[in-house]
Order: sequence, then C-alpha cells, then structure tokens
Amino acid sequence: MVEKRIIDARGSFCPGPLMELIAGLKMMQVGDEAEVLSTDKGSANDIPEWVKKVGHAHLGTREEGNVWHVTVRKMK
Repeated sequence: MVEKRIIDARGSFCPGPLMELIAGLKMMQVGDEAEVLSTDKGSANDIPEWVKKVGHAHLGTREEGNVWHVTVRKMK
C-alpha cells in the first residue's frame, strides 16, 4: 500500500522546504508519496528540479491560496 506523507514546511524559506523533503524521504519506502506544503514560491521550482536530478518522480505542483503543494514519489 502506498503511503502519502504531508510535509508541512509553511513559513520556512529556501532551502528549508527541500531539506524537510529530503529528511522525510529518508523515512519513506520506495513508491511512497510526499506532498510538501510551502509558502516559499521558490519551492515550486527548486523541489521539482532536485527531484528530477536525484531520480525521484515529480507528480505535480499546484498553488492553493498562497501555499504551494509539490507532490513527489520516492523511486529509489
């Protein structure tokens, strides 16, 4: 069963949300998903770029009321 983890990084500034995602991924199983909540607009670009670079899957990014939701699947 795929687990979905919410990583609430609202109020944190770059590179905080990415660092919280990296820490969260270490605790997750391959195939699990993480949704990062961030109020730092840079996260909408920085997280997908990092995810692609290291070989995980970027499942999508959306903005809801000044909060960016970046969803990632752990691939390795």
